[in-house]
Parts: sequence; structure tokens; C-alpha cells
Amino acid sequence: MPELARRFRSLPPYPLTEVPGIKRELRARGVDVIDLGTGDADLAPPPAAVQAMQQAVCDPANSRYPFQLGLVPFREEIARWMGGRFGLEVDAMADIALLIGSKEGIYHLPFAFLEPGDVTIIPDPGYQAYLGGTVLAGGEPHLVPLRPEHDFLVPFWEIPEEVVRRTRILYLNYPNNPTAAIAPREYLAKAVAWCREHDVILAYDNAYSEIAYDGYLPPSILEIPGAKEVAIEFHSLSKTYNMTGWRIGWAVGNPDLIAAVTRVKTFADTGVPFSIQHAGVAALRSHGEWVPRNVATFQARRDAAWDAFRAAGFDLPKPAASMYLWVPLPAGVESEPWAKRLLLEQGVSVLPGKSLGPGGEGFFRVALTTSEDRLREGAERIAKMV
Repeated sequence: MPELARRFRSLPPYPLTEVPGIKRELRARGVDVIDLGTGDADLAPPPAAVQAMQQAVCDPANSRYPFQLGLVPFREEIARWMGGRFGLEVDAMADIALLIGSKEGIYHLPFAFLEPGDVTIIPDPGYQAYLGGTVLAGGEPHLVPLRPEHDFLVPFWEIPEEVVRRTRILYLNYPNNPTAAIAPREYLAKAVAWCREHDVILAYDNAYSEIAYDGYLPPSILEIPGAKEVAIEFHSLSKTYNMTGWRIGWAVGNPDLIAAVTRVKTFADTGVPFSIQHAGVAALRSHGEWVPRNVATFQARRDAAWDAFRAAGFDLPKPAASMYLWVPLPAGVESEPWAKRLLLEQGVSVLPGKSLGPGGEGFFRVALTTSEDRLREGAERIAKMV
């Protein structure tokens, strides 16, 4: 058998790959496992989306290839939603690419733009699709640590000039996974100006734009003047609508960037199934009535978890958005072996910070994906380990 490609061998293990097997073994032994590691809520999708899907699968026309054009009414609904939510004018045909979940669009972007030696700026810790797409496209990831002293913002202004000269893509993600940080508009304006100055693509992962609390309303990067010259923004129905397994999202932004991602996708897939796109239309139309109730559930969980972890002795800010807590470990505690011990000894699964990049060492991520009582109990068990 031929040797694996060097770029493939350079990939780190993907987060949580061994955890499902451990959880299965523990549960088989009767252990009460509390899963706070996976960002996959235990909540139902909008009924309107489920009903639309049920109706759509009964129509044989929806079993045919959707191709990259997809369902035009879904494109139009996305454009209307972007206009109503962010005040943007979006061309439903030229400014949007339909995605099988935002992850695959994020992953495919580098294949259109990277040559050997080209660099992408990647937040560390961060979503591993940024790194995977870069490495497998033949580029070089430049990891930039997210630190409390920078409010977990990427300090792109500190990147060495020799790296900047080779940079083609800057990945930003606010509200952030895993740190739950948010980005002020002044920071986003600075990022747009930096990308325009250095001819860099701004890839903005906005998967958590609708999960925000206490009146905070996360912006689109495309609201920033000049952003459409350099930016592509990724959205998903996964988190907002509890549709992680449905695999549907979109990219929006500069039409040349959209066209490039679309062309890559023509060689990788034949589009989002029509029936799921019909569900996407229904989900977006339910936004005004359904999403606030869903977010209220996450807010109640955030409050319960934050109070419980504070009571357990952890010092962490109350997040204004996302579905995570980013919890610091005591000095000197390594996150990966500690998290494995936590699962084996206390039956609680969390995401060790280092699994999302070396910059995540010293932290662990808690996902607000289970009930308030389970979050409280999880915090109590975790306190026994520190």
C-alpha cells in the first residue's frame, strides 16, 4: 500500500474521536455519563422545518440532483433573511453558495486559493475545519493564540511581516467557538481594513450569530463598510435551529469568492438535498417566532451553568453569546489527560482545550447542550477533580 501523503500525516487527531467509544463502554457498565463535550443540543428542530421535510420527501422531484443551484426559493429566503436580520442587500444568485453544513464550505475555501507556501491565519484554539482545509489544500496554517489579555480576539496586527506577505486567508469566528468571545464592531472594521490592505480573504464563521443573550445582537461582517470586497461569511442552521444532523448552511459575500467555492464544490458534491432545502425555507421563516424561545432555553442553561461553575470555584466571565463556557483549569493542569480522567472517574465528558489547538491548553469547553439540572450536576462532579 502506498505511504500516506505527508500533508495527511501532518493532521492532528480530530477532537472527540475516541470519546464516543469510551462513553459507550461506560454506559454499558451502568455509569451515568453527563455529556458536556459535544456542541449538539438535545433540543428539537422547529416543527415547521420537520413538517416541510416530511412533505418534501413525498415528492419524487425532490429526489433528483439539486446541483449547486439548489432550490431557488431557499436562496431567495436566505437573501430576505440576511436583509431583515442584518440590513444587507444580497443577490440570491450571485452572492450565495448553498452548503452541506457550513463546515464543508469552510473546508473547501482554501482549495480555490492556496498555492504551496501560502498561509492562512487560524485562531488557536479554533474550529479544526480551518486547519484541515488549509493543510489538505497544500497551504501552511499560522496559528495565532487566543488569549484573555486580547479578549480572545485574533491579534492580526502582531503577525510577523514575513508571514503576512504569504497570507491568503484570515479566519475569524465571533461569537467564538470555543471561547464564547464576541468581537466589537471596531475590531471587525480593523480586520476588514487589514485584509483590504494586504489583499487577504476574510473568512468569517458566523455559525453562532443567533445564539446571544441579554440584548446583544451579533453583527454580520458584511455590515462593515468595505467588507464585501474581501469577505465571505458562513452561516449554518445547525446550532440556531437544532439541526446539526440535517447538514445545511450557506456562504454569503463577495461574488468572486462565492463563485470559487461553488466551483470547488462541483467536484466534491452535487448539492444539498432538495427536501432539506425545503426544510431550510421553513426554518428561516420561523425565525421571528421560534428562535427567541430556543435562545431563551440556552440562556437559562448558560445562567445555571455559569452559576454552578462559579460556585464550584472556577473564575470565568459570563458569555454574551454562543452555546459554550470556556473554563480555565488550575495552573499546571494539562487539559487532555485531565479530561480523560474526568470522564473515566466522574462520568463527565468535556472538550479539553488543547484538542482545538495548542493555544487552548489550560482550559476546557462546556457545551450548553443538556438540561440545567445536568449542567449543575456536571459542575459538581468536575469540582471533585480540581
